[in-house]
Amino acid sequence: MATHTPKNILITGAAGFIASHFANRLVRNYPEYKIVVLDKLDYCSNLKNLIPSKSSPNFKFVKGDIGSADLVNYLLITESIDTIMHFAAQTHVDNSFGNSFEFTKNNIYGTHVLLEACKVTGQIKRFIHVSTDEVYGETDEDAIVGNHEASQLLPTNPYSATKAGAEMLVMAYGRSYGLPVITTRGNNVYGPNQFPEKLIPKFILLALQGKPLPIHGDGSNVRSYLYCEDVAEAFEVILHKGEVGHVYNIGTKKERRVIDVAQDICRLFSMDPDASIKFVENRPFNDQRYFLDDEKLKILGWSERTTWEEGLKKTLDWYTKNPDWWGDVSGALLPHPRMLMMPGGLERHLDGSEDEKPESYVSTNTRMVVPPSKSVGASQKHPLKFLIYGRTGWIGGLLGKLCEKQGIPYEYGKGRLEDRSSLVADIQSVKPTHIFNAAGVTGRPNVDWCETHKTETIRANVAGTLTLADVSREHGLLVINYATGCIFEYDAAHPEGSGIGFKEEDKPNFMGSFYSKTKAMVEELLREYDNVCTLRVRMPISSDLSNPRNFITKISRYNKVVNIPNSMTILDELLPISIEMAKRNLRGIWNFTNPGAVSHNEILEMYRDYIDPNFKWSNFTLEEQAKVIVAARSNNEMDASKLKNEFPELLSIKESLVKLVFEPNKKTA
Repeated sequence: MATHTPKNILITGAAGFIASHFANRLVRNYPEYKIVVLDKLDYCSNLKNLIPSKSSPNFKFVKGDIGSADLVNYLLITESIDTIMHFAAQTHVDNSFGNSFEFTKNNIYGTHVLLEACKVTGQIKRFIHVSTDEVYGETDEDAIVGNHEASQLLPTNPYSATKAGAEMLVMAYGRSYGLPVITTRGNNVYGPNQFPEKLIPKFILLALQGKPLPIHGDGSNVRSYLYCEDVAEAFEVILHKGEVGHVYNIGTKKERRVIDVAQDICRLFSMDPDASIKFVENRPFNDQRYFLDDEKLKILGWSERTTWEEGLKKTLDWYTKNPDWWGDVSGALLPHPRMLMMPGGLERHLDGSEDEKPESYVSTNTRMVVPPSKSVGASQKHPLKFLIYGRTGWIGGLLGKLCEKQGIPYEYGKGRLEDRSSLVADIQSVKPTHIFNAAGVTGRPNVDWCETHKTETIRANVAGTLTLADVSREHGLLVINYATGCIFEYDAAHPEGSGIGFKEEDKPNFMGSFYSKTKAMVEELLREYDNVCTLRVRMPISSDLSNPRNFITKISRYNKVVNIPNSMTILDELLPISIEMAKRNLRGIWNFTNPGAVSHNEILEMYRDYIDPNFKWSNFTLEEQAKVIVAARSNNEMDASKLKNEFPELLSIKESLVKLVFEPNKKTA
């Protein structure tokens, strides 16, 4: 029998339910192993799950995303990782119907990044990929023998399809590059610490509150349940004795209908099942049965230890003692929950003790959005609601109009950004799914104003923006923050006219105005907030040529202009994209400009050709311009390839100018 003795193990998704039980078990049983755990702390992760391991010398927690190749490569090399246990995944089927791209990104792309890192570093002795019984699809109701490891994969929902896709990559890297891969496919798992979107903890928490237990369809769907510690032991056996290239089912022959589970929980709570169970609309293609053949794993020496009655009682006792472990989970307890995949799982309180009072760690970091039900009719609830700051600003005003056009409910914030309590009041009143920050000081009438009003500029641009980011993070809300690209200027590495643009990761190099200083400062600080999507806008242009804030309107009214190529933002094209970015829950820094650069003279030539054939202008040098302005102006080209990759339909700056600005305004003779 093959044996493997690891030294340095990387466990992905270890703040989640199953992986945390396994990680704690390894840390406890094998002090000679170094256990490095990686988790991005999504909504169903909780650092408190790892409290038993936090003080152990052989345990290390790293917050990060398996989708980051740089981070994964760095960890493999610096921690001398020889074994990977890959648990990290989006797992809830209900969510996959409403947010399937997030499942593809996490489950397939994330797995691919890990495999590639293993190939590149060449030091991995075992890569154990944790999959699911759902990849087999539905088992015939009358089947006596369960799916064995060589059975065909026939997934029926977006979640199981992404897990099957990840398996194919694992198998391919094993065959193509000789990676020592092992795959596991498991039945349903239950026990302490499980996020209550899953059936058993959901039913227990609802029963604790005296609420009815909702069952999809008629409750005849059959599932097999394993207790979490038994599953952790199964992974321990596979880690040490599993054969490279093999698949292992982790299952039980004991099956239960969903209705039976609900009735068992009712009995434990002395509730009347007939009065307490409520049948609700079934979810799309709800597989009738999953049934596994687990003989192969039993040959390695594993067997199920915990009876259903014993495991259910342990689980119920834990949730009774820890009802607020997850904070506000009211949305997860709905019959058909949908999660907006938000950052910021419950990462605080790793230092808290097990018995601390619930109010010291209750969090609302998890935002729930309930999709409109088909039966609701005219009163359907929209899955989005935006809270917008910057009502009197140009971008803020345009955002409201776009929301109206798209039928997205929205409200403008009443609070001042630097006043924390007023922001909390706004959030509690509006109950938004996303926040848009188009507020801030850009100058009256231009950035020169900031040079003589530095305190006001700091208050709005730095203190206000950071307060909004912080309050939003506490409430589990993503902030779309309209920032500026006027924090760069052409330099030796990015010469004017070269086509080499500044990238998102580049450090600001323009400090010529106080406005730009504050914007560069706040952008750097916002990097610490994983709930912020920063959009670097430059020289905004819209099709409304009567608007005095429009860059084209401005320069067409100047006596003289400089003639320098710059990156610019066509709002008619990019503002709708920012709404789409909110829907996709994108985060981090983005150069929010159309690809390419355009000079002042090129724009004015278009203005003459399309709008006013008699229009004339003259240029002055930067030296001449410096005499009539207080603060220097930023000139640069920004690399928009990140945005273009996410939105391939994005037009270049000149194409967008013609199509969206000048053509609609063209004067006919």
